[in-house]
Amino acid sequence: MESTYWQDVMAADYAVPRDRALTDLTEELVRGLASTNPQVRDALAYPTLATWLERGVYDDLLPGFGDGLCAGLAYGLGEDGTDTVFRRSFTALTLAEVIHRDNAEFLVHDEVVMRWGDRLATWLLRERDLRGYVADCGWAHAVAHGADAIGALARSRHCDAGVLRALLDVLADRIVKETQYRWVHEEHDRVAHAVMTILHRNMLTSDELERWLKPVAATAAQQPLMHETLPEWPTPNVFNARSVLHVLLSQLAIGVKGFPIPGDDELFGRPIEARADMLLMLTEAVRGSQPYIYRPAANNT
Repeated sequence: MESTYWQDVMAADYAVPRDRALTDLTEELVRGLASTNPQVRDALAYPTLATWLERGVYDDLLPGFGDGLCAGLAYGLGEDGTDTVFRRSFTALTLAEVIHRDNAEFLVHDEVVMRWGDRLATWLLRERDLRGYVADCGWAHAVAHGADAIGALARSRHCDAGVLRALLDVLADRIVKETQYRWVHEEHDRVAHAVMTILHRNMLTSDELERWLKPVAATAAQQPLMHETLPEWPTPNVFNARSVLHVLLSQLAIGVKGFPIPGDDELFGRPIEARADMLLMLTEAVRGSQPYIYRPAANNT
């Protein structure tokens, strides 16, 4: 990817060049998503694709464009600690922009969006390389980008209650899944925000949300035995579950806005109908995760 060429495109307010076919330009940009150079990947390829998507450059091509991107989710899947993670992760982030465009303009049939959702879910659950920031290469951030994509999908008009339940299950499975990686680069914030997006849809009952929360709370509540010798505690999955619970409780108490879409007030301006129940459930989950720190619930009987 020729950086100077794309820097000129950026300097021209991302105007689509006329000296090359859009197909060729797009193929080069998509290849740039896999670059280990953050100046190419983060500063040129992704923002150019995101801007062109937002401006409607791909509106007539959106189903095929999204399908083509999905191939990148399988590239090197199963590897850990290799450079292939950048293509998978930034494919997910770009696919989130595709879904955001459909959410705004109603361009794609439901079966297409659901197909993208299946591919995203399969990738996120099978992804092993959960590094956040990689020295010399910049952000990998698979969990954060995957959560952003799940959040974009959760906004879709094509998602009914059943799909939203499935998306919550994907997030829960990802949270509790054993891994060597602690989420220390705001992945827990992004996962919690995806959950908040689903809560704001007001399609799930308190009982359904309680069932979803149980495995996360159970993982967070794990405690080491006194005689155990552990290389670290909490283990990464326990740490990740606790972090998500703390952040989700904070986000629910304070409120969130439409990250990563500024001005997404139609959805996030709605009150969450299950908010009171969720606050109680999350409070108990956080209390149970570290009972040696938090005061027990008051006994009002």
